[in-house]
Amino acid sequence: MRVQETVTDQLRDQIQTCMVQRQNLEAIFDSVTDGILAADLQLRIINLNRAASELVGIGRLRAVGSSCLDVLQLNAEADTLGRALSEHREVSGLSFTLDIRDDDPRQLLATTRVLRDDDGQSHGIVLVLRDVTELEAMRDQLVSRRGIQGIIGRNRGMQEIYDLVEQLADSDATVLVLGESGTGKELVAAAVHHGSERRDGPFVKVNCAALSESLLESELFGHVKGSFTGAVRDKVGRFELADGGTVFLDEIGDLSPQVQVKLLRVLQEREIERVGGTETIAVDCRIIAATNQDLLQAIAAGGFREDLYYRLNVMPIEVPPLRQRRDDIPLLVDHFVDLFRTRTGRPIRYVDDEALQLLTNYSWPGNVRELENAIEHAFIRCRGEVILARCLPPQLSLPATPAAETLETPTTEPDRDEKAAVLRALEETRWNRREAALRLDMHRTTLWRKMREFGLG
Repeated sequence: MRVQETVTDQLRDQIQTCMVQRQNLEAIFDSVTDGILAADLQLRIINLNRAASELVGIGRLRAVGSSCLDVLQLNAEADTLGRALSEHREVSGLSFTLDIRDDDPRQLLATTRVLRDDDGQSHGIVLVLRDVTELEAMRDQLVSRRGIQGIIGRNRGMQEIYDLVEQLADSDATVLVLGESGTGKELVAAAVHHGSERRDGPFVKVNCAALSESLLESELFGHVKGSFTGAVRDKVGRFELADGGTVFLDEIGDLSPQVQVKLLRVLQEREIERVGGTETIAVDCRIIAATNQDLLQAIAAGGFREDLYYRLNVMPIEVPPLRQRRDDIPLLVDHFVDLFRTRTGRPIRYVDDEALQLLTNYSWPGNVRELENAIEHAFIRCRGEVILARCLPPQLSLPATPAAETLETPTTEPDRDEKAAVLRALEETRWNRREAALRLDMHRTTLWRKMREFGLG
């Protein structure tokens, strides 16, 4: 009798221990912030944690036994994740949209893992869901207010360029970047390359205006030994060097007629011949061209081939001059102040109001490049932590041209509401300037300047 009671007590203790362990596991399961959903091989839900239940909008009792395809609104044939689940394939970080609640679609990342026994036989599948809706929204917001791939600007014209760069991400189309000198055409070309599927390949730059016709031909296409005086060995050209990547042809309007013909062949046939050679070499590279010239006028004057123009002009991107996006000047000024403070180690933090007004009113014939040079000039002359008007290049103090005066310029007059917003952000962040600047959607040096304007320390 005593033996039986002892066995019963031991069994009761074991059951109690198992129950405690199960409760602990369920607590851990429910404490995970990612949604976890387990299903059998028929994709019927076996279990899900609290985060998954909240994501899909269905309680655990109702979800168990339901098809995970139905719960996640997936099609087993049309949707990538639906196919992966139906075929019991493992995927990682697959993005999809779940639209359970009205006007509140969620952007999720899905990871699947197949459950296998000791013999390697599949007996179920686990789906991990991570909600990245807010992260994606923040990324989009940062892109829209700052820039993309090194391009800076929140002006509407710049936003259109960012949209085009993103649309070109899954395309291999030829791009023609148009704009005045100094507007940042090379940055746009680099953004197209780094945002594309060729991002891991080389980005090879060629300035077509910097080399003579013979040298440019050799640079682009390469040459064979003995093809001309000084050709002592074979040379690989830029198109071959850019295999799997992108060739950026700057100042394309300066190409000679002979080189234009050869470039047309590259665009049409994707092949080249080295100078002095007869072998045809296939090339796999995207071509992005840029020019500050009006190519249609050049065609009319007989200086540029019409067929080459239409081959290049598949996707034109026009970069606006700085005088047409004056609202970006404060943002660019902050960027260049940061840049030169890092380079020089000088304690300069911002530009005062009078100097900023001069920078904003100037017509900038040299565009962003001239603005960068103006800030570098100011860093040389400035002896304090604030760039004053007298530190700027003298041409900025000359009377504005009538054309420049007619353009809109943003006001820099301090505003009561703005002061209140700045003070509120500082108080809410316990005067953490970095956090306050993020809340106010402004650069930290802009915040520093505003604080000085408003007498806030």
